[in-house]
Amino acid sequence: MSERILAINPGSTSTKIGIFEGTKEVRTINLSHSAEEIARFPQINDQLSYRLEAIQAVLKEEGLKAADFAAIVGRGGLLKPVVSGTYAVNEAMLTDLKSGEYGIHASNLGGVLANLLAKEACCSAFIVDPVVVDELTPVARLTGLPEMPRQCIFHALNQKAVAKRFAAEKGKAYEELNLIVAHLGGGISVGCHAKGQVVEVNNALNGDGPFSPERAGTVQAMQFAKMVKERSLDDIKKLLAGKGGLVAHLGTNDAREVERRIHEGDKQAELVYDALIYQIARYIAANSVAVNGKIDYILLTGGIAYSKYLTARLIEKVQFIAPVEVLPGEDELQALAEGAYRVLTGKEQAKTY
Repeated sequence: MSERILAINPGSTSTKIGIFEGTKEVRTINLSHSAEEIARFPQINDQLSYRLEAIQAVLKEEGLKAADFAAIVGRGGLLKPVVSGTYAVNEAMLTDLKSGEYGIHASNLGGVLANLLAKEACCSAFIVDPVVVDELTPVARLTGLPEMPRQCIFHALNQKAVAKRFAAEKGKAYEELNLIVAHLGGGISVGCHAKGQVVEVNNALNGDGPFSPERAGTVQAMQFAKMVKERSLDDIKKLLAGKGGLVAHLGTNDAREVERRIHEGDKQAELVYDALIYQIARYIAANSVAVNGKIDYILLTGGIAYSKYLTARLIEKVQFIAPVEVLPGEDELQALAEGAYRVLTGKEQAKTY
């Protein structure tokens, strides 16, 4: 049986695709979409044919077609809360992805594109660990307002994949370990993985947790309520995700640019960056409470984890809790392929949405 897998990760201005033999990467391609091209489409769903044709053109250049793949796997989008795993794309999922019932994001196109290509290939279509994976414990879900329970949106795909790979490297099952995984990217999520379940994690999209390069994180409620009275809902959404964090303070979402300014003596940049590091450390420490402090390892991952400046200072603050391992990057295509491969090889059963 063929074990060739096509992985698709749509972003706001790119479509990343990966060709895998099992879990071994053969080729990855980043299809960039200019702002002008994207602006032609009023809605995200209107981009489907454009992105599908771009993928098909690349496959043709590579001497491949959809029928050459045993499975097509797309990044999971904003759906109803689900448990972790690999999900077969079905009509219920497609309806929710297309309607934007639970939110609109370019990642919603992942499952839809996978389904279209899989129909052409007569093979299986999957998504893996969408951002709405929700394994919070009941006590972690409650807030002081019964009508406002905590919602779970985080970098589930990368957090789960990194945790599982790390456990395997240590000769352990993921389900044997208590880990804190901090995904450090444009958004930041800090999750407590207790014996295979993410029992505590901040909502990295909608105003919860550390601020990040472009997200506001947790802010004080009364101050925010006053701001809401003066601004539109669209403005508020952009402040929470897109125009918050480093962007709001320093006008850039590039951590490398901030570090350059620091090295040139910019004290405001240093203060803001130190505050970012402090907030990440604070949430890592808080997450240890979920397992009574019994943490085996702390894992730092995501794009910003490449920064020696940030990771060194972060390690100083949290190494009293548990040993810290730095595993930089966010290889989501690899994680998608691994999820599909587990189903193809019978190591995992595909879940139903």
